[in-house]
Amino acid sequence: MQGETLFISDLHLDTAYPDIQMQFLTFLRQDAAGSDALYILGDLFEVWLGDDDDNPQHQQTITALNTLSQQTPVFIQHGNRDFLLGDIFAKNCNATLLPDPAKIDLYGETVLIMHGDLLCTDDTDYQNFRKQVRNPAWQQQVLQQPLSQRRQLAQSLREKSNKSTQQKADDIMDVNEDTVHSYLNDASVHTLIHGHTHRPAIHEFMLKNKKAKRIVLGDWYDQGSVLRYSHDGFRLEVLERSD
Repeated sequence: MQGETLFISDLHLDTAYPDIQMQFLTFLRQDAAGSDALYILGDLFEVWLGDDDDNPQHQQTITALNTLSQQTPVFIQHGNRDFLLGDIFAKNCNATLLPDPAKIDLYGETVLIMHGDLLCTDDTDYQNFRKQVRNPAWQQQVLQQPLSQRRQLAQSLREKSNKSTQQKADDIMDVNEDTVHSYLNDASVHTLIHGHTHRPAIHEFMLKNKKAKRIVLGDWYDQGSVLRYSHDGFRLEVLERSD
């Protein structure tokens, strides 16, 4: 729809979940096509081994994004699962990789967009892990390994992550409100859009005596989730999955 910008995140595309892949491809054809822009705020993939990743399903996704980009600009941020997305991937998608966080203009309003993991500062173990895997030297060392070794590493990291998550309280893995305020203040904005927590909601609060809002995108495990933003406002929408 003309005059509408779309935001999605946390699809975690993986061969184990073909229904998510099919819904996403349909979304690109029916919803995203013709929109003003599509922003994917991290964790498009469950795992990304590097831009030489030869997963056929991932190649299908790249082709679909490239097709969409011929009429709709596509912007992508790294997530905590696909932090190895690189310039070759972006070129093949004809998409723009954005830093995290990033400020964008939405119909005259400056908005901050993030994947969202930087906001979960109560989870100190994760923040330390994030610093490690975002280190360019660490990434270069990993990307020099054969794909087979990277697959083993990704599986090991995923198992450790799942085990660690089960042992943590839910509130530790959610955002820290003081951190949210700090990012908004540093960016001099009053609207934040992010994913990562898989807790879709619209939070309204006061920031420096002015109304502010934090819009949280949902994941795509059981249904789709999209934020539609236009001149007239916004709505966070659930996309039902057909059987």
